[in-house]
Parts: sequence; C-alpha cells; structure tokens
Amino acid sequence: MRILLVDDEVEMADPLSLLLTREGYAVDVAYDGDRGNQLAQQEHYDLLILDWMLPCYSGLEICQQVRSRGDTTPVLFLTAKDTIDDRVEGLDAGADDYLIKPFELRELLARVRALLRRPATLEPVAPSQRLQVDDLELDVSNQLAYRQGRAIELSEKEAQLLAYLMRLPNQLLTHEQIHQHLWGDSVEKPTSNALAAQIRLLRRKIEANGEPPLITTVYGKGYRFGVSAE
Repeated sequence: MRILLVDDEVEMADPLSLLLTREGYAVDVAYDGDRGNQLAQQEHYDLLILDWMLPCYSGLEICQQVRSRGDTTPVLFLTAKDTIDDRVEGLDAGADDYLIKPFELRELLARVRALLRRPATLEPVAPSQRLQVDDLELDVSNQLAYRQGRAIELSEKEAQLLAYLMRLPNQLLTHEQIHQHLWGDSVEKPTSNALAAQIRLLRRKIEANGEPPLITTVYGKGYRFGVSAE
C-alpha cells in the first residue's frame, strides 16, 4: 500500500513517515503543497494524508484538484482547525476523514487502516467537467473555453489537449507524453508535426487579443501551461 504524506512540519512528518513505514506501508513525503500536488497528480497512491495549512497549495486545494480529476483515492486531513464549519468545508472538498492535531498515533493508524479497508468504487466517479487555470476556464464536456468574458469553441482534439495541459499546470510535459495522451497507440499514426499544429491552433484561440500567453514552448522537449510558467 502506497501513502502520500504532505505536511510542512518536518518534526511531525518525519516521525509519521517512519511510523507508517514500520507498519509496512510505502510512504512518500512532501513538505509543501506544490510538491505534494505534483506527486498526487503524477503517482498512484492508496491513501493521501494531507495537512490543511501548507505553503503554495493548501491541503484543501490539493484535495479539490484530486477530486476534480475523478480520483477517488481516500483522503485524510490532519489539521488544527477544529470548528464544525472547518470540518464541513474539508468534507465538502472531498476528504474522507479528519483528524485534529494533536492526536494519538494509535488513532492515526486506526484511521489509516479503516480508510484502506474501504472497497474500491465499482463505478468510476465522473470527473468534474470544468477546469480552471489562471484566467482560463474549460468546460470539457461542451468543448468550450472561457477567457476574459469571451467564449472559445474548441474541436474535440483541442479540448482533449487543453484539458491535459490544464490538469498539469506549470509542469514540463514532453512531446512523447502529450502525443501518447492524444493519440495513444492508434493504428492511424498522425504526422510528425501533428502535435505542433494542434498547439498552434490552440494558441490562436486561447491567446487572442493581446492576452498573456499560457502555453510555453520548451524547445526540444515539450510544453508548459500557465502564465506563471513564462
């Protein structure tokens, strides 16, 4: 069983990681929300243990992004926030359980065991059909993007490409990764410049009217998405 532990308090994260490892779990640790969010998107885990208050991304934001992709991995919040409103906010964001600091280690282990015993969902949860990065919003199911008050119609392939980029903001995505996502092992092989052509068409639509560019070319490697990637 693989667990991702995200907590910026090293004096708490390291002993918890050691404890969970001794219990037989494979544990990855992140000390800030940015790294935790990257790992949650790139790797497969059986459980996410998230501190609420984190640098860069909060645990709440990480949980929301995980759920927006239709990922049903159990999420356990560790937090000093103890009001009813806080608990409701965490559960509404998609958390499965909530543990108030300070807590007993044996209670943590019991919560972990309980969450890992839960049967996998038989039917996958439909992912949220709306994504947002910076000032761009994408309605995936309707193949429509919105930026600065204007609606942008997209082809099916453009919508697939944009959704992939938006789910991994500010990360270098290689030509091979994007190509595999868009065309996979299709018998009908696209031409060598098909990806560049799709990127060019997409840029014309979402970066019009002097708007800040969102797609950055990393020459010889691939692309990054997001204003902050510039």
